[in-house]
Amino acid sequence: MSNPEPLKIDIVSDVVCPWCVIGYRQLLQALKNTQTDYEIQWHPFELNPQMGPEGQNLREHVAEKYGTTAKQSEKARENITAIGADVGFKFKFAEDMRMHNTFKVHQLLHWAEAFGKTHELKQALFSAHFTDRVDLSGNDVLADVASSVGLDKEEALGVLEEQRFAEEVRRREDFWLQQGIGGVPSIVFDHKHLVTGAQGVENYTSILKQLAEMRSSQG
Repeated sequence: MSNPEPLKIDIVSDVVCPWCVIGYRQLLQALKNTQTDYEIQWHPFELNPQMGPEGQNLREHVAEKYGTTAKQSEKARENITAIGADVGFKFKFAEDMRMHNTFKVHQLLHWAEAFGKTHELKQALFSAHFTDRVDLSGNDVLADVASSVGLDKEEALGVLEEQRFAEEVRRREDFWLQQGIGGVPSIVFDHKHLVTGAQGVENYTSILKQLAEMRSSQG
């Protein structure tokens, strides 16, 4: 007996995390492969909550945070670019790319929920950062991205300047940290099955088939 309810998928992620967009794209392909009916909700996570507003050069940041050499970092970027291409996403890394804190980005995404635009805005922000190499630390730039998906630019600016949803976003971040989420992407299926990292299309397809069998037997 099939389960009529869509599969609930909660994705905890950050828009400056390359594996988050890769993992999502891999999962999306697996959802298509298995013809799974689903609902996705995005949740906030900051990779660099202590980072100052000026940000940091991406290569220097990766070397400092993960202890990688310049050569290792370059190979990692080449690997990410190739895997991204496999799932239809274009990474355009550059030596002058910078990493930034994303607290304001998550506030904008939270605001977009009221208009049913969070998913669309999330994808636009992934592309803005990784493909167009846009600096997501500025309010005007973020408002432009919001406008590109049909949201009101002036209202977006107001949300960011007033930090209107800062408290709510912090609360949501803290909730996931309290659940033990320490890295992203973290994907929770039906509120109880946690999968971390970009698993690949084949593994996600296998996971979805297992979930379908479990849901059917419970159904």
